[in-house]
Amino acid sequence: MVTALEVDWSFTDVDGVRGWLHVLTIPVFTGVVGWLINWSGLWMLFSPERFHGVHVPGLKPLARALPRKAQEVPGLLQGGLGWQGIVPARAAKMGSIAVDKVIAKVGTPRDFYEQLEPERIAAHVVDVFEPDLPALIDEIMRREQPRLWRDLPPWGRRAVVRRVQDQLPTVVQRITDEIGEHIDQLLDPKLMVIEHFRAHPGLVAAIFREVGARELRLMVTFGFVFGFLLGVPVAVVDHWFSAWWLLPLLGVVVGWVTNKLGMWLIFEPLEPRRVLGVRVQGLFLRRQDEAAEVYARNIADDVITLERIGDFLLNGPRGDLTQAMLTRALRPAIDDAAGPLLPVVRVAVGAGRFERIRDDIAVEAVGRTELALRDPAFGREQSLRMRELVARRTQELPPADFVEMMRSAFREDEWMLYAHGAVMGFAGGVLHLLVFGVGGA
Repeated sequence: MVTALEVDWSFTDVDGVRGWLHVLTIPVFTGVVGWLINWSGLWMLFSPERFHGVHVPGLKPLARALPRKAQEVPGLLQGGLGWQGIVPARAAKMGSIAVDKVIAKVGTPRDFYEQLEPERIAAHVVDVFEPDLPALIDEIMRREQPRLWRDLPPWGRRAVVRRVQDQLPTVVQRITDEIGEHIDQLLDPKLMVIEHFRAHPGLVAAIFREVGARELRLMVTFGFVFGFLLGVPVAVVDHWFSAWWLLPLLGVVVGWVTNKLGMWLIFEPLEPRRVLGVRVQGLFLRRQDEAAEVYARNIADDVITLERIGDFLLNGPRGDLTQAMLTRALRPAIDDAAGPLLPVVRVAVGAGRFERIRDDIAVEAVGRTELALRDPAFGREQSLRMRELVARRTQELPPADFVEMMRSAFREDEWMLYAHGAVMGFAGGVLHLLVFGVGGA
């Protein structure tokens, strides 16, 4: 073993060139490996969107006996060997965290609903519904009271249609008012977001990619910088002690530390600090306002949209409750449409038939409300207001909560990235050993 005092730093002839080449290539190797570690680490975070691998018989029960950390490897608990991006694999969990850490602090269900301007929604529903109303009434009456409807003179039919049309704004306004009054019971943003993220895991990855695009690129770049800088002391130690196992072992340390430093650089410290007169703060936190705008656009355009809120209200887990509530609320308005003739109409068509006609019109009004909420152009207009709300509230979040918007996606799985860095660092050390041999003088 060559001690530090016996090291001869002068290289001569071929051995000298080999010695210098061995020493100088170590930082280059560790720099390239650091770049590859962070580049492939980002790939592991976001790709692939769905699990890719093979099913191994007997692996599923065996996986349940493994340590909890090992069970977090995507696909393992389902008996598969392969990989799915960490963020897409945790899509539902990410949705839950996104609501708890960010969206719940951005606004309540009532805030979201009011931001969509219920009065404008009601006016839009009337615009969509009104042209089809004569045909709708004709269809319902022909089905429920064909003889009475056929015997009515044309002016009588027109009077019925006109009376219902006059009541339409009141009917639709009652729909939006009733939803607004009970919105906290009918709309569950957390469940809505979780279900949407679970169904679209690629969307979760896309949001995180775009919000943190600059920091993610910097993380790859700093992988080379940190790897190169860490490679300098590695080269010195390897030359001093010239043991064959040093480079692989130190490669593990370099790989682990490179990832750790990259993560720290992006997210820490939360609050600005002065270090040697230089202002230091996590890179992601430095551009909170800009990142908040990107996040708000993604949330308003793809997650908490007018169409998705309407779909959740009318077709989601509480859709039956919503529709029943609206139908009950609409009955008085439909009675008003009959006006002073209501008792006569009830007698003429029969109480049971009148109830069916009234319920049919109410159900159709609810259905047309859903159709209007699916209008893409109208939805885009309303999303601008939602985007303003989410952006403003996200910009006001404390740094700790803002960081959670990104880091919560993979905090519990960071060990996989560090372990991946350690494995690649070990492989880099072995590769250098195979190419250049053992160092030392």
